[in-house]
Amino acid sequence: MTHYATMLKESGLKSTFQRMNILSVIDKYGHMAVDDIYEEVIKVHPSLSLATVYKNILLMKEKGVLVEVPIMGKKPKYELAKEDHIHLICTECGNVEDKHCMDMTEKAFASLSDQEAFRLERRQVNLYGVCQKCRMEAAS
Repeated sequence: MTHYATMLKESGLKSTFQRMNILSVIDKYGHMAVDDIYEEVIKVHPSLSLATVYKNILLMKEKGVLVEVPIMGKKPKYELAKEDHIHLICTECGNVEDKHCMDMTEKAFASLSDQEAFRLERRQVNLYGVCQKCRMEAAS
């Protein structure tokens, strides 16, 4: 829990019980939509409203504590900000899997940035397709 407080403080946010609980829930499950976060948070804090959870998620996203992962045709999911990685996003079930292979793409990003005289500050790589589980279900 203390690393959540540090993350919040470094981003200029207070460590409220709502934010700490939201971060704990997202950390536990990895990638979650707002409705799913809310369902977990109210188990501990039943008086919290969906609006409060949503407001805190947007604020923490704005401050760089959380990252929004867009899901085509579905609500976005949120994850804790961490080292750069690639998201493999299933367009069927909405599952998001992290792949830590940025070293393979580093040269491509550097080359593109140099070509375009573009200063790359942050990146989010999302690859959309169908996961193995959904492909197997479709085949049966």
